[in-house]
Amino acid sequence: MKAKLLLTALCILPIAANAGLPYRVELMKLPVPELPTGNDNEALARDHRFYIGGAYNFAMWQNYTDKNDISINGKNTSSFEVMAGIRVYDTFRLEANYLNTKAQWNALSFTGDTVFINAIFDARIDSMYRLFRTQMIVPYIGLGGGLSWNSADDGVHLDKKITPVAAALAGIGIEFNSHFALDFGYRYFYMFNPDTDIVADLNPTSHQFRAGARISF
Repeated sequence: MKAKLLLTALCILPIAANAGLPYRVELMKLPVPELPTGNDNEALARDHRFYIGGAYNFAMWQNYTDKNDISINGKNTSSFEVMAGIRVYDTFRLEANYLNTKAQWNALSFTGDTVFINAIFDARIDSMYRLFRTQMIVPYIGLGGGLSWNSADDGVHLDKKITPVAAALAGIGIEFNSHFALDFGYRYFYMFNPDTDIVADLNPTSHQFRAGARISF
């Protein structure tokens, strides 16, 4: 009987000893996602991702002389355009642009519904270097491409009613706050040959000056 009690006590002893030892709980640190601080390259774009706007367009159409020495003199025209854009980053945005094109020379004229997709880079110092939180004057440059649906005036024939167009643009935005900005810019406009019957191989080009406004939301 005493042997059985001694054997039982020996079996219980290790369990009791372990129960008396303090347990050490080791905390493991998991990676914590960093929250935006407002000083990253999407600080403005995150809060105001989209914008819309409109502008007045003054176009100076360039003179042209074809291979048969037929010359046409470019005239000045004016029209309006609308735009809608998305900010990918504070310094980069994509913009869809509709322009009512009015091309005019002394011998011919035509109109077009022109649609661009523009890639625009903003020189936003506070996004690139974060020296300042806000910046009122923001220069920009960009490139665009699209299509124009053209119709000629009476007496002018266009073989191609739809022609590709390209553009290079630059300007400044004056941002009064994060919602409203004035836009003053220049665009070099190039239209591929619409095949008129007046002059051969005409590629209409113009220097265009724009003034408008943008609303961000």
